[in-house]
Amino acid sequence: MQFGAGLQLMTTAEAAAYLRLRERKLYELIADRQIPCTKVTGRWLFSRADLDCWLLSGMARPEGMVPPEPPPIVGGSHDPLLQWALAESRAGLAILPEGSRAGYERFLKGEVVAAAIHFHDFDGDDADANVAVVSQETSLFDAVLLGFAAREQGLLVPAGNPLGLTGLAQALAQNLRLIVRPDGAGAQQLLQSLLKRAGLALSQFPHTVWASTGPDVAQAIRADRADCGIATRAVANAAGVGFVPLCFERFDLLVRQRDYFRPPLQRLLALLADRRFAAQASELGGFDVSAAGQVRWSP
Repeated sequence: MQFGAGLQLMTTAEAAAYLRLRERKLYELIADRQIPCTKVTGRWLFSRADLDCWLLSGMARPEGMVPPEPPPIVGGSHDPLLQWALAESRAGLAILPEGSRAGYERFLKGEVVAAAIHFHDFDGDDADANVAVVSQETSLFDAVLLGFAAREQGLLVPAGNPLGLTGLAQALAQNLRLIVRPDGAGAQQLLQSLLKRAGLALSQFPHTVWASTGPDVAQAIRADRADCGIATRAVANAAGVGFVPLCFERFDLLVRQRDYFRPPLQRLLALLADRRFAAQASELGGFDVSAAGQVRWSP
């Protein structure tokens, strides 16, 4: 049964035969709302395309195998410049800021088309931490790591830095309320790395407050629920809070090679080479975008 431009609909008997199920079982799936279907003039109809997607969604895949078409979502770390670039490029890509580790894991499962990451090495060189992580994953044989920006990270503090804070050691000495981020977030990795290098431990801070993203860190400080926390200079500037610079980090985009050449990511990459992107980075503050769009790693 054909409708519209190639839409193929099946009756209950045809769908049961296509799925190799008894019609009784098919009706059970309908009653439990577990299968895509529609009812027209008292008859259940099934789109063959929807049934194919339904089958693929439940398919067991060997490790390293990803679904053929990931949704148009960029997962990973929150960043105001990335959020602006996705909107300005009209790439049709949504953003799901859950932290570097969560975005990376979603990418490996094929649940996002790209992952924005900033990992940190507790003992080695942070500049190559993102490369170190992705190069060890065998399932990324068809991936590419693109530079997006180098970002300035530091401690967000109340406007004017009234306590004269200069770093984490002083924050501990003054018994300040430190903001922590979710496990797996790049900012939390950075915090733990900086503490380790200073000979400190997070457990030494008696008063800690939890926040999900950089803007949440800024809000907690403005609301006097905390005294300091790790975030970027751009977040501090946007929120009107103080900023104590600590380091620069690599903020990169991980994509599959097949998606790299498709229109959505090509629109985003075209914007990275546009002067508007550099101007926005300068306005936000704390970004070096001289290597934006360059390939940092490929297998």
